[in-house]
Amino acid sequence: MESKIEVKSFSSSCPECGGKTIPIQEKGEIVCGQCGLVINERILDTSHSGKRAFTKQEKQKRERTGSPISILLPDMGLSTIIDKTSIKSPDLKRAAKWNSRMTWDKRNMLIATTELKRIASNLNLPDHVKKAAIRLYINAFKMKLLRGRSINGMVAACLYFACRDGKIPRTLQEILDESSISAKNVRRCYRTLIRELNLKVPSTDPISLIPRYVAELGLDIDVEKMTIKTLQIFISKYSTSGKDPKGLCAGALYLVSKKKNKRVSQKDIANIVGITEVTLRSRYKELVTKLNIKN
Repeated sequence: MESKIEVKSFSSSCPECGGKTIPIQEKGEIVCGQCGLVINERILDTSHSGKRAFTKQEKQKRERTGSPISILLPDMGLSTIIDKTSIKSPDLKRAAKWNSRMTWDKRNMLIATTELKRIASNLNLPDHVKKAAIRLYINAFKMKLLRGRSINGMVAACLYFACRDGKIPRTLQEILDESSISAKNVRRCYRTLIRELNLKVPSTDPISLIPRYVAELGLDIDVEKMTIKTLQIFISKYSTSGKDPKGLCAGALYLVSKKKNKRVSQKDIANIVGITEVTLRSRYKELVTKLNIKN
């Protein structure tokens, strides 16, 4: 059976009193100008259809309410900015000038969000990590944990915790390379966050770091698969608490490279991973001994 679609047409007169109808585009309604009857509602807005605007009137007609609300904006995008270019009254100009002055709380959040987005952009971090980090920073700011501590140090600590909590393979050294704060300062801020906010410290999975190190060393997929398998066997049998995940990655990479006859030196692996050669040799010997692997 064929389905018939009825198209309702609205005349310019009211069906109740016969008065003239008035379209209200802001609300998407058609009402009667005489009795106030709402004839139609929830009409599609075709005036903001995304077409190009060429004249000033068309541009004003296509103006929207602004950007969406985001926690990554210092004021959530809800503040009002007074345009001082068209103000002629000196009293109103003075009021607009005072309105543009920021309190210390807003200035603090502006500095923090700018630094956080800069580091996250350089490290290609996803949006959910940035939002989790800024929420953590807001909680620390409300609890007055920034007294005696730098803003950039607390931002780096929040980003590092968000990366570990979201299982993003980013190390503390990578965040420190993008920040201008010393490692001691960031570690102190990180310990303060864990202690004061009662956070559970997530552990970094060394297996998640392997693909990036393999790509940077120029090794093939067989080395990556065998390294991941070696680490999975080691983690399932022995505890890795207290051991640097980067050291385990470096030791496993060197072990597999020797097995596959790949010409990769200890120095190259240590420089890429970001550890010392002494740590690499220690983790390598531990893997060989506990997994009973013959050299």
